Amino acid sequence: MNGVLHEVRLGRRAFLKHGTLVLTAASLRSPELIADEKVSALRVGLVTDLHYADKAPAGTRHYRETLGKLEEAGRKFEQDQPAFLVELGDLIDAADSVDVEQRYLKTVNKEFSAICNDRHYVLGNHCVDTLMKEEFLSGVEQEKSYYSFERGDIHFVVLDSCFRSDGQPYGRKNFQWTDANVPIAELEWLESDLKSTDKPVVVFAHQRLDVSNNHGVKNNAEVRRIFAGSDKVLAVFQGHSHQNDLKEIDGIHYCTLVAMVEGEGPENNGYSLIDIEPSGTIRLTGFRKQKSYDWKRQR
Repeated sequence: MNGVLHEVRLGRRAFLKHGTLVLTAASLRSPELIADEKVSALRVGLVTDLHYADKAPAGTRHYRETLGKLEEAGRKFEQDQPAFLVELGDLIDAADSVDVEQRYLKTVNKEFSAICNDRHYVLGNHCVDTLMKEEFLSGVEQEKSYYSFERGDIHFVVLDSCFRSDGQPYGRKNFQWTDANVPIAELEWLESDLKSTDKPVVVFAHQRLDVSNNHGVKNNAEVRRIFAGSDKVLAVFQGHSHQNDLKEIDGIHYCTLVAMVEGEGPENNGYSLIDIEPSGTIRLTGFRKQKSYDWKRQR
């Protein structure tokens, strides 16, 4: 783990202790109940932006090295036994043909699927550069690109922002990567889904929902309005910009994770484990390039 200390001001729901990110749901339980929590946490493994491809490095991206980096992450996950794994998008890199891109997908998913039976895939723009969404989802044996599920006392949401401004889904090189959107039908589903649960919510996304630059979803303000209006969303875990970052907006923590593909050698790997208490407390532990923090609680 990276031991660099970063002191950052946070709101009512977050602090870091002993190198571990802690997000608390103050509106769900009192601090006394959180302190007295005895129930085991739900553990989740996270990886993002693997960009696997059987091709030479380009700039800082070392595509073939992803398999070795994933193997290291897999050993850690097998040791620490997360309940499920989430891949936050761009599992593969772009190819010139459907056959080649499907070969990339088959190769990397064989390694990823061997780690854990319970897996969830967020669509990234590179996942559907040449493939159609249906082809990618079939390759990873996942039925839908956006959906929700529950484990223990937590409600999880997987989002898909791989849509153009006109509502058309990405696929077969029909899009610009900067034109990422959550379409109306998905927004309506999201609002209904959050109303249907009384549990705290954790969201998984690829394109960023907290910035207005090229890496951000163009209508992410509308997505955030739905999150804030529910008063249930604790945190959003996302990738896409390949960097460590964290913002707090309306009391919700938007945590951007480092890309696995960036940099040469195992020291440039990056992956995470999160532990979620029934109280809504979340602890994030990062490995290699995924930062660790020691944040003081703000009262």
